[in-house]
Amino acid sequence: MRVTNGSITARVLANLQRNVARSGKIQEQLSSGKQIARPSDSPTGTLTALQLRGEMRVTQQYSRNADDGMSWLSVLDDTLSGSLSQINRARDLAIQSQSGAATPLSREAMAVEVDNIRESLIGAANTTYLGRPVFGGTTTGGVAYDSAGVYQGDDGAVLRTVGSNAQVRVAEDGRDVFGPDGSNIFAVLADISDGLRNNDVTKLHAGMDNLSAAGDLIKSTLSDVGARYNRVSQMHDTAEDRLVTLKSQLSDVEDIDLPQTIMEMQLQQTAYQAALAATAKVIQPSLIDYLR
Repeated sequence: MRVTNGSITARVLANLQRNVARSGKIQEQLSSGKQIARPSDSPTGTLTALQLRGEMRVTQQYSRNADDGMSWLSVLDDTLSGSLSQINRARDLAIQSQSGAATPLSREAMAVEVDNIRESLIGAANTTYLGRPVFGGTTTGGVAYDSAGVYQGDDGAVLRTVGSNAQVRVAEDGRDVFGPDGSNIFAVLADISDGLRNNDVTKLHAGMDNLSAAGDLIKSTLSDVGARYNRVSQMHDTAEDRLVTLKSQLSDVEDIDLPQTIMEMQLQQTAYQAALAATAKVIQPSLIDYLR
């Protein structure tokens, strides 16, 4: 094969162009911090990155659901704790009314306080989170109980998905907490108030027994809410830990090794300079250069 200055020049320029292209790719990686700029850079790496990003989005949603669930359960916990203290106060008033020092005037004052406790408990039963009653099931209404203490919600369950095949109930049916209509805590307090005004010992004793049962029901619900809160909190921590792992794996696939890439860039620049020097020796001056 005949070798001419033209063929030499073409080959040299093609080699130099390849060196420049490799330098440009490394510069692009350094400027972006990513080793995959387009799918053709690494088809398998691109597929892995897409799968990791999809799993990250799902895990982030689990974490957000857990945050929301913990907020619901915290509202339930605070409300139930406050309700329990008010029930204990009503029981104390009923017991106090049976002492020999109680008078019709003092019993009337106790009855008024019991009425206030009843109204306060109805207000607690209508506690809302983000505009939704936490004791009303899935109702879209603004209250779980009306002013007479009658349940206005439904029996639906508000659930939050906090993991793969893991759902947790974050709201309560008020009838499971305060008792069924007609014999709930509000009706019990109304009977105690009536017993205080009429000094009806039988009704007061029955009311105190019912208050004890209502308090036990709220304690049981409070314990269940605490257990669910702990579970949601653990699932939230698990999701956050998984996110850290996924981000690390995604970084291994997508991100460059900065020290190694800088070293490769320096080596490429050295190789390019050497190629230029070699080219200057290979392409010697032609006859035209001597005739100038």
